[in-house]
Amino acid sequence: MDITQLILDDHHEQRRLFAILEQLDDPAALEVVWGRLAAFLELHAEAEEEIFYPALLQAGLRAGTAGQAEDETLDAIGDHNDIRDAIAAVAGHQAGSPGWRDAIAAVNVANGDHMAEEEREGLTDFRREASLQRRHDLAAAFAAFEARNYRGVPAVDKDPAAYVRAAEQQGDGTVTAPGSLGIGSLKQR
Repeated sequence: MDITQLILDDHHEQRRLFAILEQLDDPAALEVVWGRLAAFLELHAEAEEEIFYPALLQAGLRAGTAGQAEDETLDAIGDHNDIRDAIAAVAGHQAGSPGWRDAIAAVNVANGDHMAEEEREGLTDFRREASLQRRHDLAAAFAAFEARNYRGVPAVDKDPAAYVRAAEQQGDGTVTAPGSLGIGSLKQR
């Protein structure tokens, strides 16, 4: 088991659910499939924020690529916020209406852009830096998180810089590496 594969599997399921929505016409069916997809998108984002991105940041610190890991994480958390905002915009439309379909398309674009970037960068970098055992251990935590929260999690936007700062700090409140986000690269932003 590998966390990067679990994330890719989730991405495949997201793409599959968007494709199903494109082929449905019945408003009742659209609502329930969309409800499942919307909850799944948020659960996936929260699982990544709880488990994957802190591990990516730590791997970057260990590998001497903290700035790159920080940039990827800042972008990903911002993307998650954009996806949440696009999901919220769907609620203003009746299922199946042209406005609803446009709002769903906006979620699909935001999510698709995020997944493609994550697959090219964060997941690739993590596979290079993290051992198989580390990826397995994180996969177990990721799967358990999603299973525990299968009914969904609250959608809460996060401040990307504050998220990275917190993720790079250990329980004792000290920054894990000099020059990282208490840090260097974001101080100028």
